[in-house]
Amino acid sequence: MAFTIIFFIFLTFSTIEAQQRSTNISLSSSLTPTGTNSSSWLSPSGLYAFGFYRQGSGYAVGVFAAGIPEKTVVWTANRDNPPVLGNATLSFRDGRLVLEAPPAPNTYIPDVPQVISAASMLDSGNFVLYNSALGIIWQSFDYPTDTILAGQRLKNGKQLFSSASEGNHSTGLFRLKMQDDGHLLSFPLQAPDQTWYHYWQSDTAFTGNNITLNLDDKGHLYLLNETGGNTIKNLSKAESSNDGKIYRMTLDADGIFRVYSLTLDPKGNWSATWTSSNDKCDPIGLCGINGYCITNDTEAHCKCLPGFNFVNPEIWSLGCERNFAAVSCNNTNGGSAGFEMMREENMSWEDQNYKWTELTNKEDCQQSCLEDCNCEVALYGEDKKCKKQRLPLRYGRRSLRTSQVAFIKVAKEHLPLPPKRTKKELRLETVLIIGASLVTFAIMVLTISGFLIYRNRVWVYKKISERGHIEFGGDINLRTFTFAKLEEVTNGFREELGRGASGTVYKGILPYNQKVVAVKKLEKALAEGEREFQREIRVIGRTHHRNLVQLIGYCFDGPNRLLVYEYMCNGSLADFLFKHERPQPNWDEKVEIARDIARGIHYLHDECETQIIHCDIKPQNILMDEHCCAKISDFGLAKLSKALDQTKTYMGIRGTRGYVAPEWHRKMPITVKADVYSFGIVLLEIICGRKCLDWSRREDEAVLEDWVYDCYEARELGKLVGEEEEVDMRRLERMVKVGLWCIQDEPSLRPSMKKVLLMIEGTVDIPTPPSPTSFLSAI
Repeated sequence: MAFTIIFFIFLTFSTIEAQQRSTNISLSSSLTPTGTNSSSWLSPSGLYAFGFYRQGSGYAVGVFAAGIPEKTVVWTANRDNPPVLGNATLSFRDGRLVLEAPPAPNTYIPDVPQVISAASMLDSGNFVLYNSALGIIWQSFDYPTDTILAGQRLKNGKQLFSSASEGNHSTGLFRLKMQDDGHLLSFPLQAPDQTWYHYWQSDTAFTGNNITLNLDDKGHLYLLNETGGNTIKNLSKAESSNDGKIYRMTLDADGIFRVYSLTLDPKGNWSATWTSSNDKCDPIGLCGINGYCITNDTEAHCKCLPGFNFVNPEIWSLGCERNFAAVSCNNTNGGSAGFEMMREENMSWEDQNYKWTELTNKEDCQQSCLEDCNCEVALYGEDKKCKKQRLPLRYGRRSLRTSQVAFIKVAKEHLPLPPKRTKKELRLETVLIIGASLVTFAIMVLTISGFLIYRNRVWVYKKISERGHIEFGGDINLRTFTFAKLEEVTNGFREELGRGASGTVYKGILPYNQKVVAVKKLEKALAEGEREFQREIRVIGRTHHRNLVQLIGYCFDGPNRLLVYEYMCNGSLADFLFKHERPQPNWDEKVEIARDIARGIHYLHDECETQIIHCDIKPQNILMDEHCCAKISDFGLAKLSKALDQTKTYMGIRGTRGYVAPEWHRKMPITVKADVYSFGIVLLEIICGRKCLDWSRREDEAVLEDWVYDCYEARELGKLVGEEEEVDMRRLERMVKVGLWCIQDEPSLRPSMKKVLLMIEGTVDIPTPPSPTSFLSAI
């Protein structure tokens, strides 16, 4: 008995000692991306490391193979958070692993409830955290991102998510799920877990409820029943020897998962030893909506349907959009007016037809779609079925494995060009073009030279005498005006266009080109002096987007601060929605307006040189040009002015009642998600054609967001648009869900504007939104 007790004591101390030997990270150490401190914690052999690695213009935190020339990331922490800057620090504090990246709030990696007493970076590539009893409380092997390593398992119910690209490890377009029934399936990211949405399967459904995907140290990838201990299916073969090699299995950015091996020598490179597919168009969703995939020399390429162009030619997954205006069926005398049908062979798409009929031939199917105003694409296959579909189309590809034909309705002016002419005609045309070009070029050179001489010797001196000074806007072409000049332009500020929190807008005409402009006189106290004001103006002036009102110039003349904008002849979105002088926009126009606004805000948040938070998105600040294209105004003014009547309760709050995000009132940091909230309210107003607060209505309908959620929950969305408006209920539901996600009280639940835009365009599926105030009621 005494011997047994001594043995167990010895065994316990031996186990602790072994764990302590592998615990090679001191809790007093810290990491920084740059500088004198180390940027990573190495495993004992130096093969793997946990810490900072380069991603884009910043740094991310993860596990990577460090002991090889090609640094390969195998696990990423908080992968969808933006990269941190060089001032970030990773350290243990109060039993937590904390990432500090000011000015952003601190982040826990990972967020575990127990106190961390020890940590290890193991030679297996597993990063492990221990409690005071040296029990494992968290390990990276249990939470894979896009990779599993030798000895690691993808457990039942877990999934891998591909990276956005080889150099960007945020969540990509695809996922690989080990389902509860033993079936291993690959899906597009937003597709539901229904079998018909998969593009690869293991054919192991209903083989057990405790199946795992495993990779061993010889590159053998297999499915194992953990309960019985027997192999269900071998996916890849084991290599005869693994001397000097390491293995990983990765769901790559292209949606195909592969087993890679690497020889551990100075010249070693990763090579694929097994792949789930050799057809790179197999992963559906690669080309986004209204795009389709074709293979060219084994490589995947995306193309758009006839009559469509890529949203962004560099990012295929954003899909394609029409290059002609959609026509509402309410405004046409027939589906064929102004349209022709284009034909694409060997096409397959997601089966989302709204109507199908049996027809004897393809020509009848084509004509049937042409005459049906609601039909935008028709599919005809060997089953003699003519399937009519509305846009957007998803999961398209061209493949010889199908004989299905697609007929696409296209505006006549966007049909392909006529057949090429003969070589003789082309040579004659070339000679004429070259001759005309030379003559035109000579005339242009003489004209430009004369204009430059006039401008430099006459015009400059004339302007100096008129204004007394000239200011330059750095790398932007903004005009500076004197107050007297703008007083003349606006005829003494006589014609008022509108009045808002930051000032009053007047109509004016520039005398030198008779261009109509809108002059905004800022009437609040300025938050900055002259230098800061001009710096902020330059930031606003650098913004160029079709959905932003363009700033033309400014005035900083003593106490007078004025901004000169392009003039929008159709007034504001509030006029379109809430005034009865003009008819309400139809459903298609509403969707286009919402898309325009989302594009403009996305540009301000993510694409312009300096990120701009608008702080006052509302229909009055969304203007309509002569083509009824929505453009956002007053962006950047939140930094140029401050309210005079601030109180202790609402210190610093900006915006308009009904559109202000809840965090303004809770002393929380204000981020771009405040604009997302305001956009959500505006989106619901566009859908319903009413104001967000309307106390003339019944009590249960007065607050728009509450009424919309009640109608959504009761599946009574028809109440929101009325019986007189013809609306695609599927699109209506999608728009309502987008709006409800945007107005969640908790900012972290709101999507980014990039994702909002993708949801509006139908590129990604939208999960069921919770009640906007459910987060508050839960705390």
